Amino acid sequence: MENFIVSARKYRPSAFSTVVGQDSITVTLKNAIKNNHLAHAYLFCGPRGVGKTSCARIFAKTINCSNISSDFEACNECESCKAFNENRSYNIHELDAASNNSVDDIRTLIDQVRIPPQIGSYSIYIIDEVHMLSASAFNAFLKTLEEPPAHAIFVLATTEKHKILPTILSRCQIFDFNRIKVDDAVKHLQNIAQKESVNIDEEALNVIAQKADGAMRDALSIFDQIVSFSGKEITFENVIQNLNVLDYDYYFKIVDASLEGKVTDVLVMLNEIFEKGFDGHHFVGGLSGHIRDVLVGKDPATIQLMEVSDSVKQKYIEQAKKCPVDFLYESLKILNQCDIGYKSSQNPRLLIELSLIQLSQIIESKKKGTSLKKNTKKLLKIIVEGREDLPAQTKASNPVSQQAPSNGNGQVKVEPTEPKIQTGVSRNAYTPTVSIKQALKTGIQRPKTISKPNYQEKEKVDLVAVSENIPLNQAQAFKQLKEFVQIKGKSDRIRLALTVNQPEVIDNKVILKVSNPLQGDDINGVRVELQNHLRRVFSNKEIELETKMSQTKTTKRVFTDTDRFNYLCKKNPVLGVLKQKLSLDFE
Repeated sequence: MENFIVSARKYRPSAFSTVVGQDSITVTLKNAIKNNHLAHAYLFCGPRGVGKTSCARIFAKTINCSNISSDFEACNECESCKAFNENRSYNIHELDAASNNSVDDIRTLIDQVRIPPQIGSYSIYIIDEVHMLSASAFNAFLKTLEEPPAHAIFVLATTEKHKILPTILSRCQIFDFNRIKVDDAVKHLQNIAQKESVNIDEEALNVIAQKADGAMRDALSIFDQIVSFSGKEITFENVIQNLNVLDYDYYFKIVDASLEGKVTDVLVMLNEIFEKGFDGHHFVGGLSGHIRDVLVGKDPATIQLMEVSDSVKQKYIEQAKKCPVDFLYESLKILNQCDIGYKSSQNPRLLIELSLIQLSQIIESKKKGTSLKKNTKKLLKIIVEGREDLPAQTKASNPVSQQAPSNGNGQVKVEPTEPKIQTGVSRNAYTPTVSIKQALKTGIQRPKTISKPNYQEKEKVDLVAVSENIPLNQAQAFKQLKEFVQIKGKSDRIRLALTVNQPEVIDNKVILKVSNPLQGDDINGVRVELQNHLRRVFSNKEIELETKMSQTKTTKRVFTDTDRFNYLCKKNPVLGVLKQKLSLDFE
């Protein structure tokens, strides 16, 4: 049984022509070899898995080849190429800076640089993950990097260019590697699948390339994983099942349902997504990316920005024709707000559901000329009450629809009822009312004749009807004032205004004493409420409230010097005798 070699190693590029997605860099390096313009130091930087180390090895192999081809590729036949291919070359040295990052390691490298090559013209030193070198090691490396021997060439590779000292960067030619495009990754995977006799859909390869996020090595690792899972016959369903990727059909269905305003269908699909174990935050990001692709699919000039297969691209174009631009802009805005508030939300699922409901109301709001905020009532109606096309048995269970007959215009007719007289003294008695939710559903409107009570016209407002009169006294009235403040949760100002002074009770009149006009205004603000409270407690509809300014006795204040001296003389008569004998006077 042969040893298995992962595709990332088995199909590692061995020539410039096999490097994927880095044409500008490979052309530059080949031209440098062609014109014999080789620098003494190169820096290859970029994301993981894009070919930095592979290009460094190919470059080192090519410049030492004794029979370079016409397109400036290594021949793979000379002694230098054979030694490189068999991993026994003494001209190419690789150093892992992650584990050799001290000053002593750099000193060893400096001593090694002095030795000329035995075969070929150059000694190439490839230092991988060079940003892991310590600051002392970088400083020790500066002089050799700037003025190495004529036969020495340094190729530094890193994924974090910002961590390298500027003094190192200034001594190197810098090559920035790009992420592998989805199309380039798909083509490369198709070639490998053909060599491995694997039958795989183009859509499945597209998912693998997108999952790799621009790293060819990651794409090859995922490809090996899928082959182990599905064998030689791989379908799109196998890939999304193994990689736990949400099927893009869900995004198409959610957008279609949102265009038609089908809130229930959208919420049901969201529940299916959660039941399959997908993360809500990833779903929001995926839906945002989907709507972005639909937006760029509306213009032929931007269709090329979509990194999807041709068959899927056609689906985006068809859906883009059905989606108004305003709908797409508003959807992106809503989903962006959902993405921002997801991590700080205490109920992330509800946040996503509300965002999807808003998406479903965009078209209807545009038709009615209202904003989404003004359409909140209908959103609540759909969430709480259910869909408008409820079954008959569900509608029959609604108490409003049972009790209130229709007037023939689709609205519920409400019969006027006589007010009931409350004769008890309980404060927790229940008075049946129509809720806001029922009013929104049935269309009940508030009568125009009802207005807010006017505190200045207390004789016109009597909210409590009673049938008997119970006499009250001062102690009972003062007790009920305290209880009123506690039950109703009034402010400290009102509590002081009502309880700082004992009230006067004359027959059925309660006189509240206030110390200043401000307290009088505070009491007038709750006069009707307090008066009805006392009427309810004492079952006495004749109780009336009045306010009275309390008067405080004041003594004459001493202002003149004579008055002050006379006041002191009352305390100590000796002062008057002393003033007379010394003939003193006030200045």
